[in-house]
Amino acid sequence: MVMPIILQKDRKIISAVKCLDPPFELPQELNITSLVSTKKISNLSKFPQFSLNPAPDTSRDLKEWGIFLNFLHKYDKVAIINFQKYKFFILPPSIASESSPVNVAYEIDNTCSVDTHPRDYESVECGGPNTAKDLKFPPRAEDHVNLFTAETCNEFQSRLPVKNFIRVDPSYLKTLGQVHSGWIFGGIAELVDNSRDAKATKMDIFVDLINLKKSGKDVPMLSVIDDGNGMNHAEVMKMVSFGHKQSDKDDKDHIGKFGVGFKTGAMRLGRDVLVLTQTTNSRSLAFLSQSLNEGKDNIEIPIVSYCRHGQRMEVDLSMQSEALAKYNLKAIKEFSPFNKYLIGEKAALFGGGTGTQIYIWNLDEWGSKYCLEWHDGLKGGSSFHQGDILISSKRIRSRPGQISQKVPLDYSLRAYLEVIFLVPRMKISVQGTLVKSRPLGNFLTQIVIETDNILGRPVELILGFSQLEWEQANCGMFLYWHGRLIEAYKRVGGMIHNADVGRGVIGVVNVTNLMDEQDGRVWVHNNKQGFQDSQPYACLEQWLGRKADKYWDDNFDSLTLDKQNCVFKPDHEWVQCDKCRKWRILPSDFDSRKLPVQWFCYMDPFKGQCADAEQKMEPGIVNVSTKRSGYDCLLKDSDNEKMEVVTTSATGSVIGMCRRNDTSSMVNGYVP
Repeated sequence: MVMPIILQKDRKIISAVKCLDPPFELPQELNITSLVSTKKISNLSKFPQFSLNPAPDTSRDLKEWGIFLNFLHKYDKVAIINFQKYKFFILPPSIASESSPVNVAYEIDNTCSVDTHPRDYESVECGGPNTAKDLKFPPRAEDHVNLFTAETCNEFQSRLPVKNFIRVDPSYLKTLGQVHSGWIFGGIAELVDNSRDAKATKMDIFVDLINLKKSGKDVPMLSVIDDGNGMNHAEVMKMVSFGHKQSDKDDKDHIGKFGVGFKTGAMRLGRDVLVLTQTTNSRSLAFLSQSLNEGKDNIEIPIVSYCRHGQRMEVDLSMQSEALAKYNLKAIKEFSPFNKYLIGEKAALFGGGTGTQIYIWNLDEWGSKYCLEWHDGLKGGSSFHQGDILISSKRIRSRPGQISQKVPLDYSLRAYLEVIFLVPRMKISVQGTLVKSRPLGNFLTQIVIETDNILGRPVELILGFSQLEWEQANCGMFLYWHGRLIEAYKRVGGMIHNADVGRGVIGVVNVTNLMDEQDGRVWVHNNKQGFQDSQPYACLEQWLGRKADKYWDDNFDSLTLDKQNCVFKPDHEWVQCDKCRKWRILPSDFDSRKLPVQWFCYMDPFKGQCADAEQKMEPGIVNVSTKRSGYDCLLKDSDNEKMEVVTTSATGSVIGMCRRNDTSSMVNGYVP
């Protein structure tokens, strides 16, 4: 939590500052009452400390902050602040500059008759005093003015601005997890989103067993590891805070918007989560735990941050005091399965690079077992024996008009991650096996691309037919926002009222332009699993329904033709380079089954370079004999119709087919 404060001397403002790790609730204003030599105050190093960082609003504040620090440094002075039961000591900095932070020691002063019960952060083990009596100074005439009675405390407090703050009960952590109560994979998707936003190129998701020290039992732990940019201390504080200010930057590739994804996702998956993250110059540990906070009246989130000194990572004393770092590390070791050796082992996985590791245990339960089940698959086995993480219930999500019970995306993490991104770039592995991404628009046949404007905003829809979805009696629209799948198999138009209408038809649409308002508002639920009831969404549904119905009318006969048990192939087959992650089109005469496990741009049949531009899809042309009117079949017996193949004279490739003696209508697509 970042706490803004106004620092004053004799009620004159020095500068605005911020406290990144306040040990307790601080006032909005701190007024320096005296300045004394460090030689007159003994045992300052034994007091608990926190840090203040400059946050000047004006150049004047920045200059005053530099003058103030230079004075403390040059004359070896300590600035003393009294507030309620606390006495604060702003220590002279080792280096004085306009950007330097300062450490603040504090003690409890019993001369002010307020509550002096020890708090959770006070501990003998962490190097801080345990009671107020250990901190009392011998009375001296020169600082007698700093001793407050109960009356003067009340008088001093009455001069401060009155603001109300809330307390967050630890039960709120469980409430956060209910955001994804309808579908647990929504929680995993939040963590995947964060990795993508951090520019990760690789991500591993797996469940294995770990031993809990307290119970002595082996329990499953979900691990999510990426090689992204990592987070510094301020970014970790932002991640664990309950919401944050949205950036004014309009980034169409950035998914995070609401500042709650990590908390809601992690708390849905399990009771306890440890985050280990590393940047080029820092490393941080953060522990969000329901177990740690049981019985407490406020949420405590231990964070330990380190900074790089040569080849070593040492505690960053500009971000927290050494005492606070020791206390937080002790809490992490006590309430998690991680000791210093295991933490070191996990940190070694960074290998000098950057990234973030998330470990979640005490996983959510489903009856007598866990909500998730997992298997590693067979090494060297076929695609049917790959490792996966499944939802134990294997229930199909409810959708209007749907009767199919074969929707692997609803309960298989591997199937979900195959289509989670509109343009997949990141390599994702589940249980040690690489997920084969499927950009849906590239895996359809009979493709039609529809463009239009809805409420003055451009929208593009790719419609096509999928033999696999036809066999599983599925159909519908896949709606992507900022490149991330929000809704899958959304039935529109006639699909809602008849399970057979639109069977096998899939639509892919990016709705970012439509769902993002210019004022920063977005019409997406904060769990990113649906859209709000809004005018843009209602207009989108109507438009999609019209386009889907027209596509079904125009293409119904050609999609249901079954000549000699032919197999529908995509208009183009694609392959993704394992280095640049760009997608390349395979020639029509190339057998995709001959591709190696790892394929690169220089290989057959592309024989190009990673620097070459990514290819775009160009739909072909098909002549369809009979155009359907509404949903009435005008031609009952299509199997007896003669087919005539039309080829180009130059290449001999198939560009269409038609029935003789029939009036044909022209649509985009491909017929094998």
